[in-house]
Amino acid sequence: MATGEFPDSLADALAGVHRLIRRRLRRELRAPPLRGAQAELLRLVAGSPGIRVSAAAKELCLAGNSVSTLVNQLAHVGYLRRERDPDDRRSVRLLLTPAARERLRDWQERRSELVRAQVARLSGEDRAALAAALPALRSLTRNLREEVEGS
Repeated sequence: MATGEFPDSLADALAGVHRLIRRRLRRELRAPPLRGAQAELLRLVAGSPGIRVSAAAKELCLAGNSVSTLVNQLAHVGYLRRERDPDDRRSVRLLLTPAARERLRDWQERRSELVRAQVARLSGEDRAALAAALPALRSLTRNLREEVEGS
């Protein structure tokens, strides 16, 4: 593969894996599907309970008004609740509802099962190559985040 082709092939492969996992998991959903940004916000709040909208916007690399719109949508369907920040009464903190925690737990379990089964179908050599690539993929993610946050 020519050097110039590698970055495009990598981006295509990563996008393809992500898209196919999402499609496969959506087939089994009992609730209406969430848009990608909605799911990302729920995962962020799960990992950072009480996060403020401004901090969520920074973490997701989105405009504050975009995150506010997502918060409104997710609050409307019962997945997020807002709580006044005791340190700054003008701000709200975001918290998951039990329904959101259940939905995320279900999605994570099904995603783990799907990926585990598909990785098991690969040759030992391919599994080792993917495992060896994880540190580089994490570095790529970190570099992309730093660049986005620096803009």
